Amino acid sequence: MTVAPTNADLSVDKGPAGAQNKATRKVNFDIKSSGIYIALALLVVGFTVATGGDLLAPQNLSNIIVQYSYILVLAIGMVLIIIAGHIDLSVGSVVAATGAFGAVMMVNWHVAWPIAVIVTLIFGALIGAWQGYWVAYFGIPAFIVTLAGMLLFRAITYMILGNKGIGPFPDEIRTLANGFTPGFMGNIGLGGLGGADLFSIIVGVLVVVAMVFVQWRARSGRVRYNQAVDPMWLFILKVAAPAALVIFLVVQLARFRNLPWVLVLLAVLVVGYTFVTNRAVFGRQIYAVGGNLQAATLSGVKVKSVVFWLFVNMGVLSAVAGVIFAGRLNLAGPTAGNSFELDAIAAAFIGGAAVQGGVGKVVGAITGGLIMGVINNGAGLLGWETEKVMLAKGIVLLAAVAFDVWSKRRTAGAK
Repeated sequence: MTVAPTNADLSVDKGPAGAQNKATRKVNFDIKSSGIYIALALLVVGFTVATGGDLLAPQNLSNIIVQYSYILVLAIGMVLIIIAGHIDLSVGSVVAATGAFGAVMMVNWHVAWPIAVIVTLIFGALIGAWQGYWVAYFGIPAFIVTLAGMLLFRAITYMILGNKGIGPFPDEIRTLANGFTPGFMGNIGLGGLGGADLFSIIVGVLVVVAMVFVQWRARSGRVRYNQAVDPMWLFILKVAAPAALVIFLVVQLARFRNLPWVLVLLAVLVVGYTFVTNRAVFGRQIYAVGGNLQAATLSGVKVKSVVFWLFVNMGVLSAVAGVIFAGRLNLAGPTAGNSFELDAIAAAFIGGAAVQGGVGKVVGAITGGLIMGVINNGAGLLGWETEKVMLAKGIVLLAAVAFDVWSKRRTAGAK
């Protein structure tokens, strides 16, 4: 008598062939998840060739980081909001309102800049708490709440500034936005490249060592527990590529005016928020809320509290971006932050966040923001008209979301 195979028998890969299939699926998944980094690399190569190498010039790389730092800060908070299944359309107006509030304290009221910055961050947190309450506890969709916030906080900006700009800012604020780390150890000769700041290069090397250590430790842990890992050649490639990128970036910045302070701030934020999303309980709860709200609720996750604090966090990061942007311009203006929310949302989606929620990474959002920055900067170097820049950014955003939808359908069809 022939016994029909059960579903369990059909779903289990047996023998070497099954192991090979498992490894193949792992590699395919990694290639899919690395698409955003390949896209960034292709854009950089394309614009570098088109601009005759100007895109990767030390001064221009520094300009990209400084000019788009506030968008990258916003992208960190925005990707967390999107992972949880929500959206925030008000961040541009909050950037303007917090920048104006800080300017009034520092310029008009002559409050010491450290105190003014702390109070500004608290102001941003209160704005986030206001919006988080209506979304989390009152049940109004985030789209509506933050759309109202976009209008409300823009109006508050006009009320604070009286339809005029306020400046200049203290030197410390301008240094945070536009300044560079001092050369603690002098320059070192790099042959045909000229001199470069030794301290910056040492920092870059330490960052690379830390990256390699973390990746190797993670791989060793998976091997120890008999989990699937990448082939050694793929592991080396995945470690060597970002390491080479970091070293190249640091050397170029060290050749110009050392590391921008906003880059140091961004590095701290990226490391901190990556740890929260990957290791902390709160980070796993964010993914649970966005992935399956009902399951998260039944599992005991305090969904309302998670959503509330996500908006508080977004308010604080918007205040950080507001201080940076106002300090960069040395002026708090009523039109500050226009369309920042669109750039931050685009950065999150281009970086791999899913429209339905539950998927996304902080590093991916930063990469998405860098893609937008490279397009803007490269287009500026080539003298593109505004409509061409908008066209390119729109195509990239649509392609990123389309790829996400297509890959999900393909995965569902393969099951």
